[in-house]
Amino acid sequence: MSVFKNVIVYRIEPAWSQTLTEVEEGLGKQRFEPCGPSQEKSAGWVEPRGEANGPLAESIGGQWLVEYMIESKAVPGSVVRRKLDERCAQIEATTGRKPGKKEKKELKEDITLELLPMAFTRSARVAVWIDQAERRLVINSANAARADEVVTSLVKSLDGFAVALINTQIEPAAAMANWLLTQEPPAGFTIDRECELKASDDSKAVVRYAKHPLDIEEVQKHITDGKRPTRLALTWDDRVSFELTHGMLIRKIVFLEGTGDGASGGKKEDNFDADVAIATGELGQLVPALLDALGGEAAFSGAPKDESAKPEAVPAAAPTTSTPADAVEEEEDAPF
Repeated sequence: MSVFKNVIVYRIEPAWSQTLTEVEEGLGKQRFEPCGPSQEKSAGWVEPRGEANGPLAESIGGQWLVEYMIESKAVPGSVVRRKLDERCAQIEATTGRKPGKKEKKELKEDITLELLPMAFTRSARVAVWIDQAERRLVINSANAARADEVVTSLVKSLDGFAVALINTQIEPAAAMANWLLTQEPPAGFTIDRECELKASDDSKAVVRYAKHPLDIEEVQKHITDGKRPTRLALTWDDRVSFELTHGMLIRKIVFLEGTGDGASGGKKEDNFDADVAIATGELGQLVPALLDALGGEAAFSGAPKDESAKPEAVPAAAPTTSTPADAVEEEEDAPF
């Protein structure tokens, strides 16, 4: 199961309403086109099944799945610098003068453009789940900039589309600290064997536990001394293991035995449908349970509690959004 590994969850603005056909048409305006010879980056919407000329929006069990493609080409900086040094030396040898700062910048740009057609192309696909019934948008990414880019493209593609990061009544860090102190996780959840604690003072001290029991006095002392949990491994209902972060990022998602993970042994198309059905079915139950464990969801337009989760709506006129602060640290699925 690899449809969703690290997810950022948003609330879709209540007024937005489009049919699957309308979503398909909207995404078609920003369909992915591969990078040209001298183009550094290209991005757009692709067929979720990976089949050419297939639909850009799939409905599986009533859940909508779309996919964003990012392709980039990058010339190694060391190669550009070497070429630039050679070009500058040549100019100095023939003219007797050293190129100035502005000329060097122009030379660097020219060299980059010359080398781009020979650069390797890297790509990444980002699965996006639109749960229209529950008004949720789930992006399979732990990269803040990438999630922003996906949301911006959705806002541009879909009329009236707007989202806000889900915000909870209790900050995840405060809740995780309480669970570790009391060793009483919310009903349906168990604490696993990994966490990260960070000091809030100038020391910025960090303590990480991996494959280690967390029901020990040492962990409790770190918390009473002022360290705040930034990541905590949990399991929900013996069905899904994951790591919750202080910015409400759900990462390292694993669907455990018994969730139907191995039930898709047929054709590739059947595997796709089964994977999506399992992921959306399990996460569709996990997310509400997690929100309840954090005191419930704050209002869509409520004021942000901290910088790690700003629930500002994303209007069509201003296609920007805020992603969890801790998501910036995660580069696991970065293609470049």
